[in-house]
Amino acid sequence: MRTTLDLPDTLFKHLKARAALEGRSLRDLVIELVERGLNARDVSDPQQRFMARPLIGAHAPLAVPADKFSNADLVDLISKEDDERARTHLAGG
Repeated sequence: MRTTLDLPDTLFKHLKARAALEGRSLRDLVIELVERGLNARDVSDPQQRFMARPLIGAHAPLAVPADKFSNADLVDLISKEDDERARTHLAGG
């Protein structure tokens, strides 16, 4: 069945980059993620999934303490990292 979804730009960019990194279509990735979510046994608090993974990698020191970033700054940082990973993958690196 065909449908239309309005996704936040940052989520769409993240999905698109992940699909590219995995060498698969955006459609296939979204279907898998929706099925996995529907089949999940444990229903968790959505906020916990953000607390479970670090938002900023430890590979480089930050010039500004992490608590000084706004949510928009953090989303922008994550999106830039995702874009860079996708470019590297698509370039064969």
